[in-house]
Amino acid sequence: MRRTLAILAVLGASLSLAACTPGAPDAAPTASATPLGCASEGEATAAVQTSGDFGTKPVTVFPSPISVDATERSVAIEGTGAEVAEGDTVLVDYTLYNGSSGAEFSASSYASGGRAAFEVDTDQYLAGLVKAVNCASVGSRVIAVVPPADAFGDAGQSEFGIAATDSIVMVIDVEQIVPSAADGEPQPPVDGLPTVALAEDGAPTVTIPSTDPPADLQLAVLKKGSGATVADGDQLIVQYQGVVWGTGTVFDQSWGKPTPAAFGTGGVIEGFKEAVVGQTVGSQVLVTIPPAKGYGDQGNQNAGISGTDTLVFVVDILAVS
Repeated sequence: MRRTLAILAVLGASLSLAACTPGAPDAAPTASATPLGCASEGEATAAVQTSGDFGTKPVTVFPSPISVDATERSVAIEGTGAEVAEGDTVLVDYTLYNGSSGAEFSASSYASGGRAAFEVDTDQYLAGLVKAVNCASVGSRVIAVVPPADAFGDAGQSEFGIAATDSIVMVIDVEQIVPSAADGEPQPPVDGLPTVALAEDGAPTVTIPSTDPPADLQLAVLKKGSGATVADGDQLIVQYQGVVWGTGTVFDQSWGKPTPAAFGTGGVIEGFKEAVVGQTVGSQVLVTIPPAKGYGDQGNQNAGISGTDTLVFVVDILAVS
């Protein structure tokens, strides 16, 4: 998973080199001025042969060097799911090759926890990556050959051995369109806990009751999803909002950022982990977390959390990656 996140970070961060339009990390995404359209097959993608079942690492053969002036995309396996559109967040498996040498330089693990999530938005990720999946149906394996202008630009990417003149060959399995909010069945509220009102896009507003916080962790399922059950050690994709009980202040959230958050259950505070493990994908949960299962006596000064603060999280469990 760390390797997957590393290459996605490069594919996103390198946008400033390739397109010269880097955005602020927390800025809300804006629609592209020109619609992406659907990339077409060409002579280059027709020359790329790949075998293997969807969701498994492909065996890919192509004549090298191979290069293009504009991104080409073909479909090796046609899926039957929903069609990916600009602005969607997608979950994919991928293998990337240097078009000049034919060498593989990055791949996901093709296993739970190793898939990658990114937004179909050229303001956030390399144009070639986005063009590769836009218009593809879920369940499809797509082949893309991407020119430097739609990849790492004149700088190349030395970490992965990509020169400024190298085209990139991408083989991508489109596993899922990640919903932007939990879509489970609403559940009855629990008395005594904070209440949650949802905006049209699913973003929560939490209202704290005028009572002392619970001494122990309290959990309420606000929506019950029908997806896979989260296990300890899973890598998750979630939307979340964190609020301080005593002030009602939002100290952290994924809402308003380009993509939902992605992390493992081992990389969060204990109370957050307890809230999501055992829940099902599609669920929304509310949890109150006492200091002992939050940031402890030291709190978190950077987030404005003292050592005595109880925390409230609303978490939408969108996918297990």
